[in-house]
Amino acid sequence: MDASSTFPADSPLAAEVLVSPNHGERVGTLLPDMLVLHYTGMPSAEEAVAWLRSPEKAVSCHYVVHEDGRIVQLVPEARRAWHAGASSWAGATDINSLSIGIEIVNPGHDFGYPPFPARQIEAVTALAKDIVTRLAINPDRVLAHSDVAPLRKQDPGEKFPWEILHRAGIGHLVEEEPITDGRYFMRGESGQPIEALQAMLGFYGYQVPITGTFCGTTEAVVRAFQRHFRRQRVDGVADVSTLATLYALCASR
Repeated sequence: MDASSTFPADSPLAAEVLVSPNHGERVGTLLPDMLVLHYTGMPSAEEAVAWLRSPEKAVSCHYVVHEDGRIVQLVPEARRAWHAGASSWAGATDINSLSIGIEIVNPGHDFGYPPFPARQIEAVTALAKDIVTRLAINPDRVLAHSDVAPLRKQDPGEKFPWEILHRAGIGHLVEEEPITDGRYFMRGESGQPIEALQAMLGFYGYQVPITGTFCGTTEAVVRAFQRHFRRQRVDGVADVSTLATLYALCASR
């Protein structure tokens, strides 16, 4: 399928199909069981869509949600879009084969990172609800790009309102524990508490070495966890609030 051909939209919410040639066969599965959310991270929507449709760039996604709420489909859901890159979750490393990818138009951290408009979030929520319902995707398999690629990515970021999706029955979330004083762990520390932190992050699905040493990878994974689940402060430090929120998240699944 090239950019001159077309296909019927999988979701009735898609206003338009703009074909991207950047896709392939899913490997090891015919039915994706994950939904991964991104932001476009480019100055304009036009640049982002052109990038996602360029054969030279070799990237794509299934859907783009514009700031005004308009939804465009680029790749059929049955096909493997190229949105996650080098990534992993719960032991799986071919996240592209396992997932549907939604790009949300937002310039991202490198270009000011404005709030997501309400109309856009309404559209993302409706589209995500449609996808997870049709494909029977479990709540804890609705993830951020930063969750599956914590060393490389930070999207859709700490301003993304996961709680709105959660209230609509999309995604796994617990109430964030408030930030308080108390013991915290950070890069360079080691010991059994660090090993327990790493094990708990790994239990939830993050790719993190269980070494008992708070290394750079552990810091990046803690920061990714905070961007999604403890957004009050994103600093890569495992404070009491982060630890308690992580424990509650694991316990509630």
